[in-house]
Amino acid sequence: MTPTTRHHLYPPFPAELPTAPLVSVSLAKLEASDGAESKAFFDACRSLGFFYLDTLGSPLGSSLVEEAEQLNDLQARFFKLPDQEKEEYAREKVDPFFGYRHGDLGTSHDDGTPKRNESYNMRKDDFEGNCEALPHPSLIKEHWSLLQSYVRHCRAVIDLMLTHLEVHLELPIGTLANLHRIKERSGDHVRFNQRAIQPYSDGDAKQGEHTDFGTLTILFNWLGGLQIRRPDTEDWVYVKPVPGHAIINLGDSLVKFTAGILRSNVHRVVVPPAPQDTIVRNSLVYFSRPEDTVVLRRLRGGLIDKQPWPETSEPEMTSQEWILRRSVGDLKGVYTHSGGLELRPQMAAGRV
Repeated sequence: MTPTTRHHLYPPFPAELPTAPLVSVSLAKLEASDGAESKAFFDACRSLGFFYLDTLGSPLGSSLVEEAEQLNDLQARFFKLPDQEKEEYAREKVDPFFGYRHGDLGTSHDDGTPKRNESYNMRKDDFEGNCEALPHPSLIKEHWSLLQSYVRHCRAVIDLMLTHLEVHLELPIGTLANLHRIKERSGDHVRFNQRAIQPYSDGDAKQGEHTDFGTLTILFNWLGGLQIRRPDTEDWVYVKPVPGHAIINLGDSLVKFTAGILRSNVHRVVVPPAPQDTIVRNSLVYFSRPEDTVVLRRLRGGLIDKQPWPETSEPEMTSQEWILRRSVGDLKGVYTHSGGLELRPQMAAGRV
């Protein structure tokens, strides 16, 4: 039975709009080690780096969807908190990366308050007790157990996918998983996202183009807005939200670890298509990252050893340094194995 979602409460995604060719991978079949499904998963990781994860028939998947719906309610309440209260937990006050962030759009709501794009990053290590927790609003603390459960369910899905990747890459089991141990410090985090109602801007869309700089990303959204750049045509196309499905994409670290066998695809978030563009857009994201001390470089063994070596080597750095420099430092942009890092100019106002 598919868990109940709230997709039907929103205006429909336009049926006539071209969408990204994401395949659907069954979580239940991955859990059962179904060979054909595992191959479909690996093929998606190599070709597009994005796919739908179908949760039907999986108790783990049902828990994930149910908790995502609860957390979507929670983030709506969080973003309704007074701006002054949210700003007490701003990155500038609590951590260079984790915490609250916003970008004013230069326009106002009917009540005179400024329109904002907003996000709130909550690190996995706080919920796992791997370190002293950063300060959080009371609203978040009141739902700590829900967030803990969601983190652990996300990590269970991610660990399963890492194991399937190890098999297809012909690596010893545990090679990737041992770089992503849940009880070790890492950049893993849950993110609340909210984008205000706003007109489409070519400049903002261009500024928003990026690849994720971690390992695997689990995304739930209820409205359109996510777009990927098709590798075959270079066209930008929407990813349609599908009830009962998470959207999974690969990040830069898997490209680096596998010498480009796996793909981290360029994507961005823009204004939802009409008639969904009259609704505030929220999304819920879990970003997994290698442990802080892991050096991002090519692994050895299996299929990776059969890949050619580049003529020039990339500078090596730890996962923690890569994340900070890619997110708030001097390495913002698009990363590909063939082209390296394509830096982008200063970010536009309102981008978070």
